[in-house]
Amino acid sequence: MTDLSLAILPETPADAVAIERLHERTFGPGRYARTAYRIREKAAHDSALSFLARIGTLLVGSVRLTAIRIGDAKALLLGPLTVEPPFRDRGIGLKLIVRSLDEARRRGHRLVVLVGDEPYYARAGFKRIPHGRAVMPGPVDPARLLIAELEPNAFEGISGPIRPDWDA
Repeated sequence: MTDLSLAILPETPADAVAIERLHERTFGPGRYARTAYRIREKAAHDSALSFLARIGTLLVGSVRLTAIRIGDAKALLLGPLTVEPPFRDRGIGLKLIVRSLDEARRRGHRLVVLVGDEPYYARAGFKRIPHGRAVMPGPVDPARLLIAELEPNAFEGISGPIRPDWDA
């Protein structure tokens, strides 16, 4: 695969069924039990901040961002991020993350949270949230709770429970 054949495109309503099938294939039914999924099911993702990866007409990846709050502070929750297994290890996931973070920054967002592996997501600027500073509403390994500051020191002085932002 060359970069010329990969397109990172905004998600459209017409993509919803294909993206849901991608999530079914890559995450299976266990996704419904995850704490991050429980937050996302209570608030719709922001389609202006959600992107997909195509090689030709083939959907090979997707990333979504959902409005949340950390205490009273507005933030975004990244995920799900998924890439079809045959297309992993080609940088597609990172390209999807970078595109979504760039668009979030452009639209004035300051913080993005996710649950994931720090060595992978650190490449996109994520770092571990200090233990107890932000709390998910269910079981999450604190070492996997990560944040990206889209502007310097955006997380300074912010703490509290992570919850959907129904006012977004």
